[in-house]
Amino acid sequence: MIVLPGGGYAEHAPHEAEPIVDWLSGLGVEASVFRYPLNVRHPVPLHALRAEIRHRRASGTDRIGLMGFSAGGHLAGLAALAPGAEAQEVVQCVVLGYAITSMETKTYRPARLILLGEDASPALRRSTSLDALVTRESPPFFMWHTAEDAYVPPDHTYRFAAALTGHNIPHAVHVFAHGPHSLGLAEGAGDTATWTALAASWLRERATA
Repeated sequence: MIVLPGGGYAEHAPHEAEPIVDWLSGLGVEASVFRYPLNVRHPVPLHALRAEIRHRRASGTDRIGLMGFSAGGHLAGLAALAPGAEAQEVVQCVVLGYAITSMETKTYRPARLILLGEDASPALRRSTSLDALVTRESPPFFMWHTAEDAYVPPDHTYRFAAALTGHNIPHAVHVFAHGPHSLGLAEGAGDTATWTALAASWLRERATA
């Protein structure tokens, strides 16, 4: 599992990096953080992540999943869905935490400006929106969000889930009532903290699928 921390494409949030790897390792899942390029325009981060996936495959890894948070979730989704992937760049599953999925709707504006620029065309914004990239060959997704997220509204998860549904892609969606953006493992966050148990169960199912 390749872990992609959030940070608005401007930084890598520490609590969405090694702590996530430690949790996954406790589940018996081999995982590591990939610190993708920051403060650069699309498609630089996408190309870097796909190169990392190829590297993992070349080292003998068969099944590869992505786990991304916020902007890292957006990048994970792009790598899984954007056209042009080589056979060695295909991933088997994706876990998204409070991810930016659309560049067309209200979102964390600084991330969009870094990735696409101030004058991004409607076509560019559409081509970097995950809901526009789903096909019948897309991998399964697990998504979680909070209804109170003020930086990346939960509509991002709802919108993307609708696209997955429309293409009959297996997915799980959990939107918790309370909690701010960028919770990471969400320890001590009430019901929202159960996302890790739900994701662990889902990952076990994917491992035997």
